[in-house]
Amino acid sequence: MSEHDENEDEAFAEEALIQAIENQLEAAQPPAALATLNKLTLVGYERGEILQLMAMVLAHEIRAMLDEDRPFDGAAYEQALRALPELPKETS
Repeated sequence: MSEHDENEDEAFAEEALIQAIENQLEAAQPPAALATLNKLTLVGYERGEILQLMAMVLAHEIRAMLDEDRPFDGAAYEQALRALPELPKETS
């Protein structure tokens, strides 16, 4: 795979994660998604930055799911959202 393809794949993955976050915000599910957006907005983060941080948390949970061969852990995901702007530690 060329570097160009990898960059395109990465951009597509990021776009898909951000769209998933937008859907969560629109549905207010999980409740921590909207609470996190509001909290980070209050402390001065731009919406784009917040979406990227939230997408990184979602990516971390998905990666953990795959690595540990387990279902999505909604409670851990919400806890990680509430901890933002601190990002989750890598587990490996």
